[in-house]
Amino acid sequence: MICSIYKSSKKADTYLYIAKRDDFSPVPSVLMTTFGRPKFVMMISLDKRELSIADKTKVIAKIKEQGFYLQIPPPVVDLLKEFKNNQTTST
Repeated sequence: MICSIYKSSKKADTYLYIAKRDDFSPVPSVLMTTFGRPKFVMMISLDKRELSIADKTKVIAKIKEQGFYLQIPPPVVDLLKEFKNNQTTST
């Protein structure tokens, strides 16, 4: 499966995968408003390439199911909170 990948102009490290280049018709308008102006990154063959962050199987399934896949960055870890929790449990 070949797909096009776009970077969000409003949300850092957020990417949109779609089946056809510049065809955003499957993407809900609310999502497009939040995503901002899409910046084309590349076209890739998901059959021949591994993805660094997203699970390739999930990406393909979502594109087939809903016409797009939205990749958002993982939540930021609050290291101070984690440290404090570890101090409380180890004492």
